[in-house]
Amino acid sequence: MKKLSVSVLAILVASSAHAADMGAVDEPIKLAINEWTGQHVTTHVAGEMLKAAGYNVEYVTAGMMNQFQALADGDIDATLEIWSSNVSDEYAKKIDEGTVVEIGDLGLDAKEGIAYPAHVAELCPGLPAWEALKDCAQVFATAETLPGGRLVDYPADWGTPGADRMTGLELPFKAVPAGSEGALIAELRASTERKSPLLITFWQPHWAMSAYDVQFVELPAGEEACFNDPSWGPNPNAVNDCDFSPSRIFKAGWSGMEEKWPAAYEILTNYQLAVEDQQPMMGAIDVDGGAVEEVVAAWMAENEGKWRPVVDAATK
Repeated sequence: MKKLSVSVLAILVASSAHAADMGAVDEPIKLAINEWTGQHVTTHVAGEMLKAAGYNVEYVTAGMMNQFQALADGDIDATLEIWSSNVSDEYAKKIDEGTVVEIGDLGLDAKEGIAYPAHVAELCPGLPAWEALKDCAQVFATAETLPGGRLVDYPADWGTPGADRMTGLELPFKAVPAGSEGALIAELRASTERKSPLLITFWQPHWAMSAYDVQFVELPAGEEACFNDPSWGPNPNAVNDCDFSPSRIFKAGWSGMEEKWPAAYEILTNYQLAVEDQQPMMGAIDVDGGAVEEVVAAWMAENEGKWRPVVDAATK
């Protein structure tokens, strides 16, 4: 049977829902803004949907890894793009406490991994097989990492997934955290323009995947045993000797949100965003220099059929 699109599914979900009470419309709903452009897009689309329903919205800057205490305390009411691959232990604690609740998947088809611009395969023969990195690590070396190669990892606040793979697979690379998402993009741009070597931790959906012809290294499949059983995988003495586990992208909220703003809670629960919608908006911001608010407003105006039914179902 042919799979329904995310937007069609959203409409079907919305049409079967019932209108909820608006709740405390005089108080703003606070949405977390994390450190990457895709999350800004996701959050502003959600915020505009809430505004269309009649709510006031505030955007609160919050670190991905340390936002959950604020969420538990009600200082933030929802965070809209959590990646299962780098969520903190604090999140699980708050879920167990009941101070934070999960409010459904976002619907993005995601992948994370160790990656490189396509031209790097000529500098390290054998790619995309991960074993090739054992023999050509010095190609990626810098003064900071000699004699090992350099891996540009996620910013420190996002965790250390790249470093974990280098250790697990015993690859002679030093993982150097990037300062920000922008710094990761700058590395990709410089490598592509200069045809220089680069190994990087990266993800999709992201406009840079196509702009810089980014390829993923083929690592052993990421299975649950890889992360807790050292005997599993090519390195019998370590965990994390495999690819990233498949990423699930989901939403979470303050546990008091449903009672305080029932319709808003319903909207955010049913809200989904497809890769084909998010990724062009990311490019319009990071490549074309558009403001998040303007890019999202344009998308909202052109795609009302994708989000309006969710709002209407919760409020009418």
